[in-house]
Amino acid sequence: MAEVVALGELLIDFTTERTDENGYPCMQAHPGGAPANFLAALAACEVETALLSKVGEDAFGNLLTDTVKRLGIETSGIVRDKGAFTTLAFVTVEGDGERRFSFARKPGADTRLCYEELRLSLLSSARVFHFGSLSLTDEPARTATRKAAALAKEQGLLLSFDPNLREPLWDSLKRAREEMLWGLTMADIVKLSEEEVRFLLGTEPEEGAKRLLSEFGLRLVMVTLGKKGAYLMNRNAACRITAPAVCPVDTTGAGDIFGGFALAGLLKESVRPEELSEEQLRSIGRFAVTAASLSTEHFGGISSVPSIEEVRERLEKENSHG
Repeated sequence: MAEVVALGELLIDFTTERTDENGYPCMQAHPGGAPANFLAALAACEVETALLSKVGEDAFGNLLTDTVKRLGIETSGIVRDKGAFTTLAFVTVEGDGERRFSFARKPGADTRLCYEELRLSLLSSARVFHFGSLSLTDEPARTATRKAAALAKEQGLLLSFDPNLREPLWDSLKRAREEMLWGLTMADIVKLSEEEVRFLLGTEPEEGAKRLLSEFGLRLVMVTLGKKGAYLMNRNAACRITAPAVCPVDTTGAGDIFGGFALAGLLKESVRPEELSEEQLRSIGRFAVTAASLSTEHFGGISSVPSIEEVRERLEKENSHG
C-alpha cells in the first residue's frame, strides 16, 4: 500500500542532447513531470508510492504508464483520455546545464483530470499527499487538486507542496502567485527554489523560510539553491547544505529528486517535520542534495534518478575526504 500519493502531471520531456551541423536541436524523449520525478526518487529509496494523473490514449501515454509501473509506482490512479494528447515539454539546455521549457499543452491530458476520476481509496493507507502548482493552471485539474488536498488534510495526511514555477503555462503571473500561495496555506512541507522564494515573497532564502514558517504555518521548508546546495528550516533548527562537485549536463528534475530523497529521509526518521533536530535536518539535506547533484550528470527527469547505493557511495566518499 502506498505511503506517498502524488497528484499531477506525467509527461514527456524532449531534451536537447546535441545540435546538428545546422544548429538544430536533436532531442531525446525522457519520461517526466515533477510529481512523477518526485515519486521515482522515493521509489529508488524503496518507499511505496502511487500517482494520480491523466495521460492521453496514445503511444506516449502507454510509454509513461509502463515506465512508472516498472519503477514500482502504483498506476491504478492514472486515467486515460481519448480527447487530449499526452502533454509534451521541449527542453533546451544551456552550457551550464540550466534548461528552458516550451510546452505542447493546449490542452494536455493532465489538465483534464477530474475529481470524480481520482482513485481516492489510495489515500487510505498513505502518510503523505504531494501536489504541485502545474495541476493548478487549468480546470478541471485545478478543482480536482484543491478537493483532493482538502480531503487528504481532513484525513490527517501530511501535505507536501512544490510551487513549481513554469511561466509559459500560466495566463498571468498574478494568477500563478495566487495559486501557489493557496498551495502554501494547505501544506505542511514545501520544497521550492530560491527563485520561487523571490517570486512569492520577494526575499532571500533564509528570510523567506522564516516567513513561510511563521505566516503560513508550514512545518518544514526546504529551499534548493542550485549548485550552491540547499537551505532547510523548521521551527526547531536550520542548516545550509553544500552541494558536492559534479559535471552537470541537464538539471531537469533535480529539484524533484531532491524533494523525493528528502521526504524518504524524513519518513525514515519517524519524527514530525517540525521536531527534526539540526543534526537530522543536516542528514536529510545531505542525502537529498547529493542525489539531486548526481542526477544533473544525466539527461532527463525520471531517467536521471540515481540509485540509493550511488548516493550512499558518494556520501561515503565525501565523508572520507573530510
